[in-house]
Amino acid sequence: MAELVARGETERGELALLRRGDSLELRVNGVFVMDTAHTETERELATATLRAVGGADLRVLIGGLGLGFTLREVLADRRVREAHVVEIEPDLVTWHRDGLVPETAAAIGDDRVRCHVGDVAEVIAAQPPERFDVVLLDVDNGPDFLVYDANSAIYRGEFLARSKEKLVPGGTLAIWSADTSPELKAALHEVFGNCEELAIPVQLGQHETTYHLFLSVR
Repeated sequence: MAELVARGETERGELALLRRGDSLELRVNGVFVMDTAHTETERELATATLRAVGGADLRVLIGGLGLGFTLREVLADRRVREAHVVEIEPDLVTWHRDGLVPETAAAIGDDRVRCHVGDVAEVIAAQPPERFDVVLLDVDNGPDFLVYDANSAIYRGEFLARSKEKLVPGGTLAIWSADTSPELKAALHEVFGNCEELAIPVQLGQHETTYHLFLSVR
């Protein structure tokens, strides 16, 4: 039985934070998005990408705040000078600031964090060229499991090319997905000329599955 912790309504529908046993669960319009019990790939989205990035004074943009585990992992790398996090749902940002997600409560208040409430495509479009060393996108369950239908554009060539423009030479774009996606891999290859797909096994209770990270370097 799930306990409702917080609930919000926007033009996109219902956002709900639930407590189920010892973990928190985020749902959008009744659809499971993520929980605090299985955070391996959200964290790996940050660590796998940052491992491949050299230098210091890194500027990182994260598309999707979620339950804050990608942001927390980014901030654990002391080379990170700025972490810009883009979240379309203002209620979710408020819940973090109110401490409703205790495991990641400190992240949103870190001095290096710049929080943008809005659509990730619009926020990225507004950035100057070569602004970021890393762009991490975790706004859906992948291109075939969209939280919002409008997000389909994020996985297409036009948006990927715009993201590439915002990366410094040698900068990395990383995208999280609940499943493999030959179409996304092909689109990244076309835009960047390269794409590495990492398959990460995850144990969900009694069920084993595999999540995927797609990384391309400018």
